[in-house]
Amino acid sequence: MNEKIKKVFESRVSFGILSGIGIVIVALLIFSAGITVGFHKASFGRSWGENYERNFGMMPNRLMSGRDNFPNASGAAGKIIKVALPTVIVQGKDNTEKVVLLKDDTRIQKMKESITANDLKVDDFIVVIGIPNEQGQIEAKLIRIMPLGI
Repeated sequence: MNEKIKKVFESRVSFGILSGIGIVIVALLIFSAGITVGFHKASFGRSWGENYERNFGMMPNRLMSGRDNFPNASGAAGKIIKVALPTVIVQGKDNTEKVVLLKDDTRIQKMKESITANDLKVDDFIVVIGIPNEQGQIEAKLIRIMPLGI
């Protein structure tokens, strides 16, 4: 009986079938990962849009104009336009505003130096890496103050 099983696994047809099944499984795993990432990004975009009025007190022009693009779900880059700790409002490209929430574990870097949240000021250009929350804010893990001219 072992020789019959051995012959089945050694044949080209069985190898092709097993390879095909393996490729289909890998393709399904990749597709599933894409769905998960897309769902997470869409959830953040929905939360961000639903909480825009509460966060900023007005509706953005680009949402009313029908050009609704999802915001970047994992961070922000731009100029600080308001500091009201523990939140910082950053104006990014296309004049989009994002609320960045600073936590106790948020690292803030200026060049090689670690600084505190109190050192952040309006007109600083920052890059934020973080995680979106249910209120449409970005919970900052790392904030880096960029030098002028970048």
